[in-house]
Amino acid sequence: MTYRITGLAPDAFAALFDLSDAELASRNARRVVAQADRGFPCRISLEDARAGEELILLHHTSHDVVTPYRSAYAIYVRRDVTAADLIDATPQVFEGRPLGLRGFDQEGNLRDARLALPGEADSRIRDLFANPAIAYIHAHNAAHGCFAARIDRHGETA
Repeated sequence: MTYRITGLAPDAFAALFDLSDAELASRNARRVVAQADRGFPCRISLEDARAGEELILLHHTSHDVVTPYRSAYAIYVRRDVTAADLIDATPQVFEGRPLGLRGFDQEGNLRDARLALPGEADSRIRDLFANPAIAYIHAHNAAHGCFAARIDRHGETA
């Protein structure tokens, strides 16, 4: 069993960087500058921004389903980055962070979940995908609760 972790599509956020601060505020977003090399995780590249880098902090619906499990929260995105695309590997933003992993079925209903302490993400992902009812997983930072990345089954045929 293999899995794939992808960052969000950069095109969905590119225009935000051209908006004024007032226009961003009207969309529940704001421009921020990373104050350190850690703590400003980009949901496109799945890497932490470096100190001094500009990001947009915005409200994002990460689980847009018609179930009670619909979910939205704040995320950071950076300008001019490529979306992460990892197979059987975890991204830089997972390193050193405890994660909540939520396993959903095809209809978007929660089927199971795991807590992954630093260094445990790969084994916890594989454990969740051992359940055939789980179609995809959402990773969230356990402490802050924000969406980190989507994880899909990869290379399987029905």
